[in-house]
Amino acid sequence: MQTRILATSDSAETAPDAEAETAKGAPKPSIKQALLAAIFAAAIVTIILLAFSWPTVTSEPKDLSVAAVGDQKQIDQITANAPDGMLDLKKVDSRAEAQQLIREREVYGAFIVGDEPEILTSTAASPAVAQQLNGIASQMQQKIDKQAMSGMQDGMKEMQDALAKASQGPASQSPASQGPAGPQENPGEQAQAPTTSAMEVPQVTVTDVVPLNDNDSTGAGLAIAGLPLTIGGIVGGVLTSMIVHSRRMRAVAVLAYGAIGGLALTLVLQTWFGILQGNFGLNVLAAGLAVAATAALINGFVSLIGPGGIAIGAVLTMFIGNPIASLQAPKEFLAGAWGDIGQFLVPGASGTLLRDLSYFPDAPMAMQWWVLIGWFVLGIALILVGHLLAHSKKRAAVS
Repeated sequence: MQTRILATSDSAETAPDAEAETAKGAPKPSIKQALLAAIFAAAIVTIILLAFSWPTVTSEPKDLSVAAVGDQKQIDQITANAPDGMLDLKKVDSRAEAQQLIREREVYGAFIVGDEPEILTSTAASPAVAQQLNGIASQMQQKIDKQAMSGMQDGMKEMQDALAKASQGPASQSPASQGPAGPQENPGEQAQAPTTSAMEVPQVTVTDVVPLNDNDSTGAGLAIAGLPLTIGGIVGGVLTSMIVHSRRMRAVAVLAYGAIGGLALTLVLQTWFGILQGNFGLNVLAAGLAVAATAALINGFVSLIGPGGIAIGAVLTMFIGNPIASLQAPKEFLAGAWGDIGQFLVPGASGTLLRDLSYFPDAPMAMQWWVLIGWFVLGIALILVGHLLAHSKKRAAVS
């Protein structure tokens, strides 16, 4: 019993000594480290802010593809009246052709000029562009009204001059030269006022060829739908890479996650919220492929370089791909070629694909499908490469 007490006493005396030695070996806290950590964190926050705000701050409408029905003079007049560089007009032969181009997402709208001017829009393609075209329609109407008012004033002036001339005519002639009395013309009959039909002013009609559905009348839901797809892909990639240790099983987990995640997201976005439209099965496939592509990419990087691959995949999709995905505004609004580049990344391709599946079944979608498939295959390939490298290292270690 006494021996145990002594042992306990010795260990109690040794513990403070060990803690003291550990404290001596640990680096002392310094102001420099604290400031460096704060500066590093502030730099990361600034980069994130720039990544998400830059496309919005620098965006401007330019080179918007719009059809036009009319003669070349009228089309040139539309271009001259629109803001500089805003429109890229494409001359077509008929209103029906313009409508078909809108349904195929070849153009954002159309101008129908003539006796009954009309502007065709598509809020489903882009509420922002539809708003721009509505503004041009208002300007056209104001110009027509101004021209009509000017014409009416000129007509009234001519009528007044004719009445004054007619009333002065008989007074200037002598009675002998007036000839025999006969039926006299009413001066008012010589210069009649414009009839009601002549005074009708053309009205510019605005027709929404492909409108948004009532559950998402502003398009905000469809614009933000790409964010849960991006975040969902990252979360799925992180969890599967951390929980599943076998590289081969990670590929299986990614496939299963794409199927389950795509179904769950589509049930919420289409069945519950009514944001997505069109074929339910195709929407499930598109959403599932989007989250699976991101998850596969993250797992691929993790399989190659370890946990640091999570950061690479997240930066590529969230902080590079998402801001230039053109989910809230057309790709033409972005500076330079960034709008086109964004369509070759997962967020841009998936956002465009879901919009086309919902509202534009006639639009070509092959590019978006192949982009998502390409990223998914790349991720799976990286997983397999990582598996082979790890297997070869184990063999080398054993031998």
